[in-house]
Amino acid sequence: MMTALADYWYEEETQEICGIKVPSIVNDFIEHQPSIVDRFYTKLYNVPPNKPDEPQQILFHSNRICLVGLAKEHVAFEKGIRSVSFEVGKFDRSENKVSGRKKSGGMILQADSTLALVTCVDDSVYKVRSCVQGKLVEVNDRIVNDPAMMQLSGEGYVAIVMPKLEHCDALKERLLSEDAYHKMRENK
Repeated sequence: MMTALADYWYEEETQEICGIKVPSIVNDFIEHQPSIVDRFYTKLYNVPPNKPDEPQQILFHSNRICLVGLAKEHVAFEKGIRSVSFEVGKFDRSENKVSGRKKSGGMILQADSTLALVTCVDDSVYKVRSCVQGKLVEVNDRIVNDPAMMQLSGEGYVAIVMPKLEHCDALKERLLSEDAYHKMRENK
């Protein structure tokens, strides 16, 4: 919760450096500054046609980095998430090791590759899909110890995936924009 600026005791002093008046920080305060996610990421969504209650959110940065996670409306949040596992079949996604600018050594993912398994309190299990064709850069190990973190936008991502440059435009066209996603939810 933000506190109003007037609630703080502050006596402003005029300061000069080399004869130039230093501007007031009080006047530069932006009370409702957009979050880092809202400023630097484009929110995209994937809604499986046969599972509309399992939407996923992809935060797409201008540097091609994609943070893949569950959308706030995912049914797993209603049920309560008990655990998250990166062991999917023959692979343990948490063993992924990358190096260098080109992220060599990263696991190659298809859009339908499973990144993690989310187990709910009622023992139902949901697959978190990549939704992005590219290289797995890293998984978010913090959500294994604190699954509730998955609800935090920007913090609760499951994995970071880097698509190839030539796939970025097709990715943006294939996934739903934030406006299209909310219109689809309203019409549901």
